[in-house]
Amino acid sequence: MRLRWVAVAMTFLGLAAAFPFGERSAATQIMKVEQATLGGGCFWCLEAAFEQLRGVDSVESGYAGGRQGEPTYEQVCGGRTGHAEVVRISYNPREIAYRDLLRAFFLIHDPTTKDRQGNDVGSQYRSIVLTHTPAQAEVARAVIKELAPQLGKPITTEVRALDRFWRAEAHHQDYFARHPDQPYCAFVVAPKVEKLRHAFVDRLKR
Repeated sequence: MRLRWVAVAMTFLGLAAAFPFGERSAATQIMKVEQATLGGGCFWCLEAAFEQLRGVDSVESGYAGGRQGEPTYEQVCGGRTGHAEVVRISYNPREIAYRDLLRAFFLIHDPTTKDRQGNDVGSQYRSIVLTHTPAQAEVARAVIKELAPQLGKPITTEVRALDRFWRAEAHHQDYFARHPDQPYCAFVVAPKVEKLRHAFVDRLKR
């Protein structure tokens, strides 16, 4: 029994030497990923824009904010599911803050047009912030309050806790990257991407 515990102790000491506590703690913090879920029109636009930012690990297009389980794109576009087209952003808060994600969000869509973004009309295109924590809700409401005087119109953005995110069909993921010359991408998505890149030039991925 004693020999067994000696072996265990030696193994632990070896691991400790290989991964000092300070370094392991720092590595854990660096790898920490949080999520944000946002809707502001077509999810192709939001996905393509947020993928430009340093600190964003991944962006997934999907549906949330409604009542129907396992919705399809056709059902959501029909406007009867209650879901909005949204993106789920996985990001490193040590590189980009939630507040900065919201700044980008409000830059690339119009939060004053209820259930509409340009020619995309319907509740599925509404402006919505689906929060993962009470802290996110507090930040979202604070950003909206700060932004309101600058717009001169009432902000219609809905802020509510996320119930569940439903990932969109595979052909909707990375849509702009795969179809940059498609007319909607060229005339609607691309200008939003460029607008973000110009405003966040110091936060872009290299």
